[in-house]
Amino acid sequence: MKTSSIKTEKRARRHGRIRSTVVGTAERPRLAVFRSNRSLYVQLINDETGTTLAASDTRSVKGEGMKARARAVGSDLAAKAKAAGIAKVVFDRGGFLYAGSIRELADGAREAGLAF
Repeated sequence: MKTSSIKTEKRARRHGRIRSTVVGTAERPRLAVFRSNRSLYVQLINDETGTTLAASDTRSVKGEGMKARARAVGSDLAAKAKAAGIAKVVFDRGGFLYAGSIRELADGAREAGLAF
């Protein structure tokens, strides 16, 4: 098996373990994160109805480097959440390690007033 498919399979398993416990509701939606090689995508999802309440990504914000853009995406999503009347979320890191851009995203969202 190729290394890339092994890494993808391991991340999918980690994500499955996380998703077995993390569920988004209307009062406390799930903040889902996906990281590609170039961008970082985040969504606020109500799993009861299967709808996306707000979304943001690093393609729509400015910043020097991925960490700076991830922090900006966190604050952008927090602003959109406040506009939608959402103050608390559950964090779904998507099977990615809680380090680097994922941590910066979470810190940016917390600084902007979103509670995990």
